[in-house]
Amino acid sequence: MGNDTIASMITCIRNGILSKMLVVKVPATRTTRSIGTILVQEGFLENLRERQVGTTRFLLLTLRYQGKQRLSCITTLRRISKPGVRVYSKHQDIPKVLGGMGIVILSTSQGIMVDREARQKQVGGELLCYVW
Repeated sequence: MGNDTIASMITCIRNGILSKMLVVKVPATRTTRSIGTILVQEGFLENLRERQVGTTRFLLLTLRYQGKQRLSCITTLRRISKPGVRVYSKHQDIPKVLGGMGIVILSTSQGIMVDREARQKQVGGELLCYVW
């Protein structure tokens, strides 16, 4: 794992969905914990638990599937702002994903939040990822 914990979290979730895993393990940081909490609140993940083995903390994310075919609730999970190329947006310019069906997760001065909440509070920030 590199320095980009958000990208490694997104990759772990994507790989878990492709292999139909029930639980994925990602490194625990404040940022990954906040993103995981948002994904649980928005209904993309089933559950979020935190574990510690020795000094290492990690998050156990329970993925959510629908129906007998086990179709994932997350169809696309894409990183926007990367360590090499940061992407910022004013609250008026925050993009809508699929006309509001998906979400944009932002890092603002008031914490990590969803695009709807950022528009309501009128704060812009760094666009972290798209989820739909």
